Amino acid sequence: MSFLIQPHVRLQEWVAEEHGYFREAGLDYEFEAQGLAGASITTSSVRTANEMPTEFTSGAFEDMQKGRACDISAACHWAVNAASTVRGGRMWGKAYSVCPSGIFVAPESDYHRPEDLAGVAVGVGYHSGSHYSAIQGLEQYLERSKIELSFVGLPYDRVRLMLGRKVPAANVFGAQYYLLEQQGFRKLVDTTFMMGFLVNEETSADDVEKYFAGLRRAQRDIDLEPGRYKHYWSREMPEDIQRIVDVRRFGPGERIVSEPYTREMFEQTHRWLRTWDLFDPGTAARPEYENAVLS
Repeated sequence: MSFLIQPHVRLQEWVAEEHGYFREAGLDYEFEAQGLAGASITTSSVRTANEMPTEFTSGAFEDMQKGRACDISAACHWAVNAASTVRGGRMWGKAYSVCPSGIFVAPESDYHRPEDLAGVAVGVGYHSGSHYSAIQGLEQYLERSKIELSFVGLPYDRVRLMLGRKVPAANVFGAQYYLLEQQGFRKLVDTTFMMGFLVNEETSADDVEKYFAGLRRAQRDIDLEPGRYKHYWSREMPEDIQRIVDVRRFGPGERIVSEPYTREMFEQTHRWLRTWDLFDPGTAARPEYENAVLS
């Protein structure tokens, strides 16, 4: 069976596919161009323009537990770390990525400092990078009791809510980060965070090596000539959002780091999740690094 690749709202898979890097690495694969283009629960700006947000208590962790329709997927390292211990797949221990992220407010907002967000419901995605990174970013400035979050859906849901002034603040990353920045929204807290990779239980480690060989070459191309590839941002962007942005002004986004996700990183992440009651050790079927991580 062919290795199934989905783009993950970043540039690297698109660049590797354009230049044939996966094929040159010897990977027998299928490229699902639709990727994660949905990235939202709402399908347009219509619903969010007329309704207050409803909480959505399902996110990347739950999605990975159910199983994703590709051989290797990505999400924040907190969710991937946790999912790998409850048999949602195994974490790839030979690379990670770093994604630009930030908590934004509207240009006319009265909030100007991180401390102004005390008691303010920041829009995030449940059990996802925006959830965990918001806590990590805000805990530098606020007491725990002052950190308030609102679970308002997937990345483009949060963008639409911000554009419609339906939430006072939101944590966004990657394409959504550049979008709000371009629309004049103001970043109060940088929440840049680490992404991890989750490998399906049945997927060949040799195929994963070939996949990363392609990503590494793509990363070098992006580093050298980022402007050449920014048009790919539009490929995973809803039409109503495409109409209001110029992706040429975006940054390069998530960066693949070909360094190990070590035992120390794995264990430190688990300790942090437990201090915030974000992870139940009792649910971990394979809590040890050797069993959860392909290193």
